[in-house]
Amino acid sequence: MARIDHAHTANALGIQQSGEILPRRAAGSTAETNAGGPVAAPLPWAPDLPVHDVTVDGTRLRYLVAGSGPALVLLHTLRTQLDMFQKVIPELATRFQVYALDFPGHGHSDAPNADYAAEMFVASVAGFLDWLNIQDAVLAGESIGGTIALLLAARRNPRVRGVVAVNPYDYDRGRGLRRSSALANFFIGMSGVPLIGGAIGRMQPYWAVKRILQGGVYRKDALPSALLRELHAAGMEPGHPRAFMQLVRHWPSWEEARAEYGNIALPVLLLYGDHDWSRGAEREADHRAIPGSRMRVVKHAGHFLALDAPSAFVQAVGDLSGSV
Repeated sequence: MARIDHAHTANALGIQQSGEILPRRAAGSTAETNAGGPVAAPLPWAPDLPVHDVTVDGTRLRYLVAGSGPALVLLHTLRTQLDMFQKVIPELATRFQVYALDFPGHGHSDAPNADYAAEMFVASVAGFLDWLNIQDAVLAGESIGGTIALLLAARRNPRVRGVVAVNPYDYDRGRGLRRSSALANFFIGMSGVPLIGGAIGRMQPYWAVKRILQGGVYRKDALPSALLRELHAAGMEPGHPRAFMQLVRHWPSWEEARAEYGNIALPVLLLYGDHDWSRGAEREADHRAIPGSRMRVVKHAGHFLALDAPSAFVQAVGDLSGSV
């Protein structure tokens, strides 16, 4: 079993640590990583930031660590990857030790042959927290990332101290993406048709992916063209089209998450873009379901709020962290 070389990562980022943190084995899970430095390709938007891989329950996950301070874990949206936080990581890293990962079947993580229901993602993130021994973390997640964070809080994960849930994806039986555009509604609708759905999932032409993802921002220029290209390419990696189709088939599992929100006893800030795919009644339903939660709506922002309104995202994380 290899050890995670946190000391090397800290030194590369100029982080002072009193000693190396060893990963903690989670019951029933296995993990390993290559020690001794970065093991993944550099990030185009931050080429000097080390990127690593860790294997959790047999699945290799790409992740990064930046900055120093209290732990902050960023959880991305559906069909995207950790690069969605490129506008907020530099500033957040001046105040926090920031972790961000690619979910299974997303970005540059592996795509296991699995059911891509909400439960699988929650278990994967919980295993990630365990194996990097991340403690007292604020989780800030967008879309399914927000829902994952809320479920970990509802299940009293001992490594979580607060949640910023940005446009959580827990409404309309998980079909919110279909609201982003007429094209998204057509493609996602056809994905459930035998034979045709599989062919659409395998093709994913760039022009269609671009149009659909642009439906997640209020201003099209908020989504950098280089990031669009990267998201398209990563989505075509081996196993990833199949993983996305499985995610589509298990979309109702995301709305089912709301049934657990009443168990949350941690500070929660709900952050919505006024042009998010969710509707007012759906946002209020989350607010009512989570005891003591606060809710904030950001003007001129869509589903990918960290791209549309990075300053509001950073402020929300700071406000929540200061209250716990």
